[in-house]
Amino acid sequence: MSRYFLELSYRGTAFNGWQTQPDGGSVQQEVERALSLLLGQSVQVVGAGRTDSGVHASFYVLHFDTDKREKVEHKDFVYHLNCVLSYDVSAKRIYRVADDAHARFDAVLREYKYYICTRKNPFMRGITTYYNADLDVAAMNCAAELLLHHDDFASFAKLGSDNKTTICRVTHARWRRSGEILVFTIAADRFLRNMVRSIVGTLLEVGRGKMTVEQFAEVIERKNRSAAGTSAPAEGLYLSDVRYDKTKIGI
Repeated sequence: MSRYFLELSYRGTAFNGWQTQPDGGSVQQEVERALSLLLGQSVQVVGAGRTDSGVHASFYVLHFDTDKREKVEHKDFVYHLNCVLSYDVSAKRIYRVADDAHARFDAVLREYKYYICTRKNPFMRGITTYYNADLDVAAMNCAAELLLHHDDFASFAKLGSDNKTTICRVTHARWRRSGEILVFTIAADRFLRNMVRSIVGTLLEVGRGKMTVEQFAEVIERKNRSAAGTSAPAEGLYLSDVRYDKTKIGI
């Protein structure tokens, strides 16, 4: 058996998240269906992480094992895979890795982007969050900078999550505006479930003047989810990058 990494992207609107669900409709199930059909054998995949219902991925990585090397390494394999995948999922690249390489545990950095459309635009529905309010982006960036100086993000973790630790190391957190689109980019070694959406929701309160930068710092330090703001909607969130130590995964 050989192990492969598959890079893809997907629009999460039509799916109940990444992870396999009892009632179906997950991205994982769709990818496994397509791979199993092409390879003529049952294929199970392991993803770089979970995304919730409605969350998108402009860049995602998974791994799977197969003994069908000739089929997988054929130059047209990605083309044929895209022919059988749902239109909401796009395969980009496939490559062989070390037999013990792991798409989730070997990732050294993950990046998310959150897109807000500040004017009503029907063509952005489902792929951005419409938020029509005057926002102080400078204040939001001052608050976001504080995330780089803390490592316990219990205040932004979904209640009831089975986290072994709430420690994460954020290396980048910044808002930028491009016309009517406001984008928040955040990168870290790992993320807690619902962490990005709750951070965004709380930063929006700073932007609207409902919370000061100092109060945002207090939210982090309290390590209590009830101290943070409401989570931002799923439709504006994208997993945008996953990075690996290439020497460790064998490429």
